[in-house]
Amino acid sequence: MRCGSRRPPSPSTPPRGCRAPPPPPRATGAQSSSVRAVLLLVVALLAGCSAAPPAPPPPLSPPPTTTRSAAPVAGNAAWALTAPGPEHAIEGFADHVSVTPGQPVRLFVSTTAPTWTATAFRLGADARQTWASTPQPGKSQPPAVVQKPTNTVVAPWAPSLTVDTTGWPPGDYLFRLDAPGAQRYVPLTVRTPSNAGRLVIINAVTTWQAYNRWGGYSLYKGPDGQRPDRARAVSFDRPYEVGMLGAGQFLQFELGAVRVAEQAGIPLGYATDVDLHADPSLLDGARAMVTLGHDEYWSTTMRTAATVARDQGVNLAFLGGNEVYRHIRFDATPLGPNRLEINYKSFEEDPYSKTNPLEATQDWRLPPNPRPESVLVGNTYKCFPGRAAMVAVDQSNWLLSGIVHDGQALPGVVGIEYSGVDLNAPTPHPLEVLFHSPVVCGTTHQRDFADAIYYTTVSGAGVFASGTQDWVCGMDPFCTGPAQAGHVAPILDAITTRLFTTFAAGPAGKAHPALPNLERLGIHAGAHTVQAPDVD
Repeated sequence: MRCGSRRPPSPSTPPRGCRAPPPPPRATGAQSSSVRAVLLLVVALLAGCSAAPPAPPPPLSPPPTTTRSAAPVAGNAAWALTAPGPEHAIEGFADHVSVTPGQPVRLFVSTTAPTWTATAFRLGADARQTWASTPQPGKSQPPAVVQKPTNTVVAPWAPSLTVDTTGWPPGDYLFRLDAPGAQRYVPLTVRTPSNAGRLVIINAVTTWQAYNRWGGYSLYKGPDGQRPDRARAVSFDRPYEVGMLGAGQFLQFELGAVRVAEQAGIPLGYATDVDLHADPSLLDGARAMVTLGHDEYWSTTMRTAATVARDQGVNLAFLGGNEVYRHIRFDATPLGPNRLEINYKSFEEDPYSKTNPLEATQDWRLPPNPRPESVLVGNTYKCFPGRAAMVAVDQSNWLLSGIVHDGQALPGVVGIEYSGVDLNAPTPHPLEVLFHSPVVCGTTHQRDFADAIYYTTVSGAGVFASGTQDWVCGMDPFCTGPAQAGHVAPILDAITTRLFTTFAAGPAGKAHPALPNLERLGIHAGAHTVQAPDVD
């Protein structure tokens, strides 16, 4: 789940992405002069940001957790935190993960300061202030409560402020909470009332919450830092931890992709994965659904909604390296439905194993009812940690043509979690591998491959999976992770812009059917499969 931090721009920071033209047709001999001109333009745009040769093998132990920080983007730079301050100096949460424009949202805020304010910023292609409060009286709210036996942490707080979102355009928002010497964020998605004709961006709030250790417990660890004492259910009725700056994982795993999508000038919709669970009509008429850099936790209803949409011609894009891996279910809290996220990571331990076995929350791929992620994503999750260059192997593919060439390596883009094609698991066909990248799994020390893939369906839908968690970090010129984003961002931005533009036009598989290349790459059933221990 780790990735690089985001840093302020410097004079040497490259431009914010090379805009790709619409995809050219596959080369079939002589091309028209207009197509040649387009390809020459792309080459010219990308000159100077070509990838270096593959780096030496990475160390086989996980790198230290990096600092998460915000960086100014175009527009109002005041959204960035300049003085986060001590833990618990100010923090808050909202009573909804998303609202439609005009729906009120309550903020629950605790601070040690005598007064505080809240300011809302919409973030994407630029940053725009949409609302600001008057000074509010400060109050230190009660400490966290840990609910047994699931070790669920809740903040038993009174509401502090109600915000009217009338007139707010759909999109991704951060409330910036300010008190003397302290600042923190509270995220909110303003969702699109209808997604017909749109490419829908999904904020993965269930994964943000799974890793949130506010109050001492996440779905991974307890206060002792050990797995056995972890939470078995986490609540949205609490802030995100100070290490996330209160913003969940939006800054490091999502903002870079949202920026590129908005710059593409295509019709966009906005929602969270909780909305994908709660609203059966969310994807009605949509052109595509995009999940971002870390979308690991899925309910049955979420998975069914995405599968049904794909089978009706809705394109899907997975821009992470560990997607649809954990099985969750929801329950209500006193603040509303679907605010309790349940995940035992064990069939036997989950009480539903005896009453409703299909909804027990072991990983999706595990028995007694295995439903591997590869059925939907195309890839199979392989390993944490693993770090490598991403290597192109399919330069004639519509998505890569004129942007990268076979053998070109994009340094550091693979990692820190990655996935790849595993024909020992159920895999959609036809499937085409675009990047096939040698990598060493850090926990098993085995040589492996990470794959970025594209497959198509009889409905005409196209499905893309990046196979790496740092695709979005690599797109962001302000991300300081191993992807060396300042160098690879123009390339990944160009590929992703073409992906979004094509997917927004309708079923991509009709114009661009996947052309299988697994045999050429030596990918076959029965090959040894790397499966790392479940450590993250």
